[in-house]
Amino acid sequence: MDLKNHVAIVTGSATGLGAAVVLKLAERGARVVVNYTKSLKEAEETLAEAKAKGVDALLAQGDVANDEDCRRIAKATVDKWGRIDMLVNNAGTTKFADHADLNALNADDFLNIYKVNVVGAFQMIRACEPHLKASGFGRVVNVSSIAGVLGVGSSVAYAASKGALNTMTFSLARALAPEIRVNAVCPGFIGTRWFSERFGPETYARIVEHNKQSTPLHRAGTPEDVAEAVAFFCGEGARHITGETLLSDAGHHLSIAGVTVRR
Repeated sequence: MDLKNHVAIVTGSATGLGAAVVLKLAERGARVVVNYTKSLKEAEETLAEAKAKGVDALLAQGDVANDEDCRRIAKATVDKWGRIDMLVNNAGTTKFADHADLNALNADDFLNIYKVNVVGAFQMIRACEPHLKASGFGRVVNVSSIAGVLGVGSSVAYAASKGALNTMTFSLARALAPEIRVNAVCPGFIGTRWFSERFGPETYARIVEHNKQSTPLHRAGTPEDVAEAVAFFCGEGARHITGETLLSDAGHHLSIAGVTVRR
């Protein structure tokens, strides 16, 4: 448990990938902040699961697109534990739109997606910066996407926002060094309950099977897969790494860049 007594804020962590990150960090001894916007019941369940792992945990409501909420989340964390060691920017949003249909997106769609995926991450880093620097252990992990590397995914706006998040990772890794290490994890397809509920079980099963067949590792990702990568960047094993974007995608970037992989 190399994170014992360290404090981590995980945004958008009521369910799915964010919840998996909370539980992974709790397993390693970290005290965790479960952040949510609307999903109070699910956030309370994740909070209880984290506490069941023997660590202290805090529930913090707030929308990262709102700078006042970001500052309030940081303050609540410091008021409780006196420090912030790790920030995982997991909160994100999208709009599903065919990339070839340019009329499927408008300026407001871009602004709404950027407000959460890019500006929200920046605002959280800014709110936490002095505490991350003071801790002597400062880590920021931005949960990005393979969409930001390859220009794929749910929409052009989403892919562009994740590309911006990746370049912001580079910029802030340079600007906040040496006290704070800033890295990003770029997942490929991740099977979550939200995905299943949005597309229905049959379509979801087809998407999972397609990902199994079209990636070199022949598997669809899980929230726990990505949580392991996030935990790596939070731990001592990443003490010599900053400004890195780690693709956690079963090799998806290899198959889409060239030849489709088949058995």
